[in-house]
Amino acid sequence: MSDQIQRFLFDQTNVRGEIVTLSTAYHEVLDCHAYPPAVNELLGELLAAVALLTDTVKLDGTLSIEVRGRGTLSLLMAESNPGGELRAIARIAEDAVLPSEYASFRELVGEGQIVITLDPREGHRYQGIVALDHDTLGGCLEAYFGQSEQLPTRLWLSADGERAGGLLLQRLPDASQNQDVDAWERSVHLADTIKTEELLGLEQREVLYRLYHEETVRVFEPKALRFGCTCSRERMSHALYTLGAEELRDILREEGAIDTQCHFCHTKYHYTAADIEILLENPDAPPPVIH
Repeated sequence: MSDQIQRFLFDQTNVRGEIVTLSTAYHEVLDCHAYPPAVNELLGELLAAVALLTDTVKLDGTLSIEVRGRGTLSLLMAESNPGGELRAIARIAEDAVLPSEYASFRELVGEGQIVITLDPREGHRYQGIVALDHDTLGGCLEAYFGQSEQLPTRLWLSADGERAGGLLLQRLPDASQNQDVDAWERSVHLADTIKTEELLGLEQREVLYRLYHEETVRVFEPKALRFGCTCSRERMSHALYTLGAEELRDILREEGAIDTQCHFCHTKYHYTAADIEILLENPDAPPPVIH
């Protein structure tokens, strides 16, 4: 089954939706790490969610979701862009006891907040923050849309370590074209009947047919999704530069060089003392090409 996201809408209503399926991209994210099953499942839900939100807000830039918790997981983060590239990571709290089997969202993250960042290629960066006041990731994200976007939104998210999937429904504010006053309540009620095995195991059009075969649904062409990391030597150099000359030279005195790697894809970057001096002298210069 392809990694893809598909938009749809209900004709003559102000209700729209999206459905996402992930397999290969999900595996590539998990292959970069060694998380326990419970974390893998939650990370899959987050990947599905970030793909849905990126397509929903129509952002020409990067969208990220950070779950900052005070439980077993101190951080869950997923990022997506209009090109369909996804990446994600989990950070486990120090001295945390990792669950080997199923654990709920609340058990894993505890108290905390969700930070959603919209970083357009042009224009200003925007952040929305909501508390982790719900027992599921989907519930917390629905609260974000209600608070920040003021759009009634429902999310159904699932993952099992092999596949991840999600369904989103949204009621738009413009009701002028809506000729069905019960469309929103009916579409949500039908979506509430979806089973995890259907969302993860069936083709997207089959899911939509099972849910809405008595509705007039317009389905658009799907968009492909894939794992993709945005790290680069240039971005890593910028991150090192922000540490300051004193700290960088202290590291060089102790280690002789600086070795670092991307937390998302584990690509390694090596900096000699000469590389660091060049960086400190001219941080805007293109980084040297490493052969």
